[in-house]
Amino acid sequence: MTNTATTSGVTDTAATASSTNPHREEAKSRFSAAVQEAKAGAAALRAEAGERANQYKAQADGKRSDLKSDAQAYGEEAKVKGHELATQGKAKLSEGIASLSQMVNDNAHYVDEKVGAKYGDYARSASRSLSDTAAKLDAKTVDELADDGRAMVRRSPATAVGIAAVAGFMLSRLFSRR
Repeated sequence: MTNTATTSGVTDTAATASSTNPHREEAKSRFSAAVQEAKAGAAALRAEAGERANQYKAQADGKRSDLKSDAQAYGEEAKVKGHELATQGKAKLSEGIASLSQMVNDNAHYVDEKVGAKYGDYARSASRSLSDTAAKLDAKTVDELADDGRAMVRRSPATAVGIAAVAGFMLSRLFSRR
């Protein structure tokens, strides 16, 4: 019974308050209208933010694709230039080995006179070996040489590391003197 009385007492109090304050209903309706307007404004801002985000995303995608294509073009350009430089280096190396071979061969008779015929034959053999190496180098393309190098590294990686270490040491000594 207390429950029923309390419920009817609350209802009576609300009815009494609304009848005593005539502006309450108007305030409630204005507040509800303001809340609805704020919700509509938030939805409009959310929609505008979504549109701007899509525009920025589209711009970023366009820039990304432009940069990607530029990077690919530069990569291809660098690849071509690197291949050209490698081909030129191979030609100069071959010429240098051939010149060294010729110089050793030209001086083999001095080795015969000074040290002996046996050592002169060693010099001639070295000259022929250098000449053959220069001819093999001329006969192969840069790509074939790169494939041969990869195959050698796969066959004996320890030897490849040793050769790289010795070459690095020699280059460091060469450039440290200057």
